[in-house]
Amino acid sequence: GLIFYDTKITVMNRVLNATVQRTADHAAPEITLDPLEIVGGEIRSSENSYFCQAARQLGCVPSSQLCVKLASGGDPTYAFNIRFTGEEVHGTSGSFRHFLWQVCKELQSSSLSLLLLCPSSAVNKNKGKYILTPSPITYAEEQLFHFFGQLLGIAIRADVPLPLDLLPSFWKTLVGEPLDPDVDLQEADILTYNYVKKFENISDETELEALCAEIASQHLAMESPDCPNKPCCKFTYLSLTGEEVELCPRGRHIPVGWENKDVYAAAIRSLRMRELQTPECMTAVRAGLGSIIPLQLLTTLTPLEMELRTCGLPYINLEFLKAHTMYQVGLMETDQHIEFFWSALEMFTQEELCKFIKFACNQERIPFTCPCKDGGPDTAHVPPYPMKIAPPDGAAGT
Repeated sequence: GLIFYDTKITVMNRVLNATVQRTADHAAPEITLDPLEIVGGEIRSSENSYFCQAARQLGCVPSSQLCVKLASGGDPTYAFNIRFTGEEVHGTSGSFRHFLWQVCKELQSSSLSLLLLCPSSAVNKNKGKYILTPSPITYAEEQLFHFFGQLLGIAIRADVPLPLDLLPSFWKTLVGEPLDPDVDLQEADILTYNYVKKFENISDETELEALCAEIASQHLAMESPDCPNKPCCKFTYLSLTGEEVELCPRGRHIPVGWENKDVYAAAIRSLRMRELQTPECMTAVRAGLGSIIPLQLLTTLTPLEMELRTCGLPYINLEFLKAHTMYQVGLMETDQHIEFFWSALEMFTQEELCKFIKFACNQERIPFTCPCKDGGPDTAHVPPYPMKIAPPDGAAGT
């Protein structure tokens, strides 16, 4: 927290350029994706997704071949090249960006099960934010989480922000910061947070009975074995993936009473914190990330800075874009049609601006870092920095 973000990024960029493993005389690995596999919008099975097609093909490529220097200049070097079956694409930039955009859409859809919509979004808090799916993983899923980590590193080296909406708890765990049992639980699952608080704040046994009766009406509680008509809760709770979990050995048979209600509340809280940290999945993600960028770099970054470096800002700042726009071959900022262009963009909603950026350079977000601000030729940055506006190719017409 004592170092400016710009300073950290300068150091980070130097380290990334010093840890390049693929030299200029090595051809970039190439993967072939079949767009017909995902035709019709809905992916029939997860194996057909771009994510899984790419994971299968890159699984055979040594990770050292994916460690390239930071992208810069007109047609930058990327970790791998992509060919779409049956499509002719000029250059490598457009298809690479389109691939990253498509993969993020797949990750945040029902076609892949690596990410899970956070429960709070059901009640309009942190709407559309995701967490890693907390469940025991198979070897195949471990490989996919590893590839997900590699993609985070690949995007950082390519400076193409990933349009991923992940909860802060993901970035905290990634950079090795402990989670806050209050703040992070509330962000991820506000219903469970409120449920735990109710048990923690009960002042007498009648309140506890009333609470158990209220829960019984929502089918979460059973009858007490001692008094058949008196509802009570047992030491079980639903996991984030919807299975009933015993909070302690033989939890299904242990009723919650006045003397153990705090133990019950603490057990639910620690179940959720374990699920948010997802140690198995996160270990695989970090291993994948560490095969592309040195993990020691993460110790200097706060969770928010790591998110900004990987995903950019989720909104488009027009003033920022204006400041990084070049006008070519005789065009000037004061030309009438250029002024029309900017005033049209000013009327766009954020959603429309994202579509404009996607149209202009095949990615939805613009990088949060811009090393080109000192203007030297060696700091030439990847599109969309600077954005270029040129006159039409043909001389005829206005």
